Amino acid sequence: MPSSIPRSAAVAAVVSAALAAGLLAGSTASADSSAETTAGVRVHDIQGTTRVSPLVGTQVTGVTGIVTGVRTYGSRGFWIQDPQADDNPATSEGLFVFTSSVPTVAVGDAVSVNGLVGEYVPGGLNSGNQSLTQISKPTVTVVSSGNPLPAPTTISAWSVPSAYAPEGDPAAGGSINGLTLNPRKYALDYYESLEGTNVRVGTSRVVGATDPYSELWVTVKPWENRTWRGGTVYGSYTSQNTGRLQIQSLTPIAQQPFPKANVGDVLSGTTEGPLDFNQFGGYTLTARTLGTVVDRGLERETTDPQHKNELAVATYNVENLDPSDPQAKFDALAAAVVDNLASPDILALEEIQDNNGAKNDGTVAADQTLKKFTDAIVAAGGPAYEWRSVDPENNKDGGEPGGNIRQVFLFNPERVSFTDRAGAGPAAATDVVRGQGGRPELTLSPGRIDPANTAWENSRKPLAGEFTFRGRTVFVIANHFGSKGGDESLVSHHQPPVRSSEAKRLLQAQSVNAFVKDVLSIRKDADVLVVGDINDFEFSGTTKALTEGGALYPAVKSLPRSERYSYVFQGNSQVLDQILTSPGVGHFEYDSVHINAEFADQNSDHDPQVLRFRP
Repeated sequence: MPSSIPRSAAVAAVVSAALAAGLLAGSTASADSSAETTAGVRVHDIQGTTRVSPLVGTQVTGVTGIVTGVRTYGSRGFWIQDPQADDNPATSEGLFVFTSSVPTVAVGDAVSVNGLVGEYVPGGLNSGNQSLTQISKPTVTVVSSGNPLPAPTTISAWSVPSAYAPEGDPAAGGSINGLTLNPRKYALDYYESLEGTNVRVGTSRVVGATDPYSELWVTVKPWENRTWRGGTVYGSYTSQNTGRLQIQSLTPIAQQPFPKANVGDVLSGTTEGPLDFNQFGGYTLTARTLGTVVDRGLERETTDPQHKNELAVATYNVENLDPSDPQAKFDALAAAVVDNLASPDILALEEIQDNNGAKNDGTVAADQTLKKFTDAIVAAGGPAYEWRSVDPENNKDGGEPGGNIRQVFLFNPERVSFTDRAGAGPAAATDVVRGQGGRPELTLSPGRIDPANTAWENSRKPLAGEFTFRGRTVFVIANHFGSKGGDESLVSHHQPPVRSSEAKRLLQAQSVNAFVKDVLSIRKDADVLVVGDINDFEFSGTTKALTEGGALYPAVKSLPRSERYSYVFQGNSQVLDQILTSPGVGHFEYDSVHINAEFADQNSDHDPQVLRFRP
């Protein structure tokens, strides 16, 4: 998920914090002075048969190996591999040596290393991440140079097991750290048994586009939950997609630019280097030799235009849009609304920031942001949208401090009208009452749902609006549920991982579900659409809570499984953005319009969603 902290700064902060707090085992003076010294151990003795070295905190001397990779940036150090492997597939023959400064060794050097064995947890102990076994504070002796490297282990569709990970040990709080590795049965155990080892992948399909940090994701299992556009669908908590692997380059960008790839492209040829473990993706092939990207010509989708008597409702997370963003971003987003989304009648936007963006000065109004955006839509050939929203209280809805993100309704007044019922403020709750003719009405339109509920603390409150299309009332509820920040990753040492953020979204879903039921209690066939960045999957407990009692249906489930996604995270194509329909919304057409998530060049990290129906 997007982070408000620049990633380069986050890496530096994690390293600094780890050093200061002693997360690198034996990094404190007291640990150094008390460390037992062991001579003559091999790399596989240090790695052991579990995720944690049996020699943690031990000062080792004379550890020998061939240098297989050197990293001169970020976490500086080098990898060694013992060319004389043991016969135990659970013990890795590779190891990272953390130098902190630029290493003075070269690939092909035979070295002897003295230093302290430790387990470094990328992201910190509270992240839930697995640890990286390493030697720190090393003394390195180069014995010879120009040696051939140990032959790489080929990671392939046939070598990676289909089962993802063992169940964590209940006696260890669900951790798998102490379990003996079974690399023939579990994918995570297989990758761990190769930690630090020289590995290779052959020609592989890209399933996660090149990101701003010069990384991409491939799969070595071309058939595994494939989308028709070339990705891999994350369709349940037990379909983690074992063939995914992150690719980085050991060559600094200044020396060799990282290739730009989209989902469905191919990383052709051999990609080879040490297998690392990092905070932002887990097991990562850090390539000395990088394959060549073959462009497979992925194109951005366009949805069908609505018919005259169809109402088109869309949702789009525009990723912290504010007036200081380049005009090019406004123009690109506007062109997407007109050309790719076919100018929907109602468009719910998420992450509209206030008039000066993340400047934290108390500004909450967003009229300048919205004028700049709607003007860009007109310039792109689209309709003159009007907008409705409720300004939040300053810094009470989460997101970037000072940014005051909120949901906004855009609507085409030539096609649909908005029912204004004044009086809404950030703390005022809209309710449902029986109006003229016994029809449900909102007391405030636009208005916020249940804003005093603690479920919405430091989170975006739902925005409800009452629209009329061809004489029929349509209720739209725009949402941006709490983020997944704080959840453990799929490569957590807890299996299954702890997803702590779900608790808040569950309460938020229950709040919205109750509001929808209030509408349906007055008119069971009322047209209600719950739209937005739900920040959760179509199979999640959050979605189940939204649909409880049959109040709503997740329209994305009307698509084939291979087309159910709006976001790509670590090579997994998954659902975060949704439109849910009340029972009164009968036949509809649903489209997840893939224009961002699969591409290296993005105007947002989310794909918009569109639903067309006849009220």
